[in-house]
Amino acid sequence: MNAAETALPASLVLVGAGRMGAAMMTGWLGMGLSGASMTVLDPVPQDELVAACKYRGIALNPPAESIEPPEVLVLAIKPQMLDAAASTLAKLVGPSTLVLSILAGKRIADLATRLPGASAIVRAMPNTPAAIRRGISGVAANAAVSQRQRDLAQALLGAVGRVEWLHDESLIDAVTAVSGSGPAYVFYLTECLARAGEAAGLPADLSLRLARATVEGSGELMHRSPELTPSTLRENVTSPGGTTAAALEVLMAGDGLEPLMRGAIAAALRRAGELSG
Repeated sequence: MNAAETALPASLVLVGAGRMGAAMMTGWLGMGLSGASMTVLDPVPQDELVAACKYRGIALNPPAESIEPPEVLVLAIKPQMLDAAASTLAKLVGPSTLVLSILAGKRIADLATRLPGASAIVRAMPNTPAAIRRGISGVAANAAVSQRQRDLAQALLGAVGRVEWLHDESLIDAVTAVSGSGPAYVFYLTECLARAGEAAGLPADLSLRLARATVEGSGELMHRSPELTPSTLRENVTSPGGTTAAALEVLMAGDGLEPLMRGAIAAALRRAGELSG
């Protein structure tokens, strides 16, 4: 059995159940984590969350003094809320608690400063396809994280997608630039493809349907063809001298898509560094 099948925390507190937090909670329940072992803290719980917690037997917003330090404390609040919540969160950290943070821009050192009782800390950067369990997370751990805690982090993040462990926390900024922000790039590519089709004479609604279906299908084909590189997949649909080749001459020109993407990633990387500073 792999870690995702075997490593379940005895107790877990989720702080913040917005889109990402709620997606993770759903994934954990799907992998077999008992609702009775979970506590959710959310300042403004949505009706769906209230109903789900009631149905699953999950404690929602109990008095803070009644919560015992859990085996895993998951931080999924907005990063700007950390300072205001730190004093409350610090009381939830026991000597054996794993702190698993998905707070963008908050480094392990930042968390250790605000949660002085925290020893083992894992920092992760998931992305929005986690909502359909097709996300990917870049993950870094400090030296205090045990193998058991690493397995727990692997299982909890693996419930919503793939997990890539990083040897250096500093790489999380690059992960943020590529996969954390990456879904927006793909959505914008779809917008551009649809508008280009419209400019070529297609009705706007038809062009959008064609663009969406093309991106959806191409992504799924790539997902189902792990043995093939993106370059091979591209070459497989490109006939010499054909229409695809003509379009790729533009996209692959010296001022085409690759330098634009490098510039976009560089801008995201710079901003990630500013937010971490």
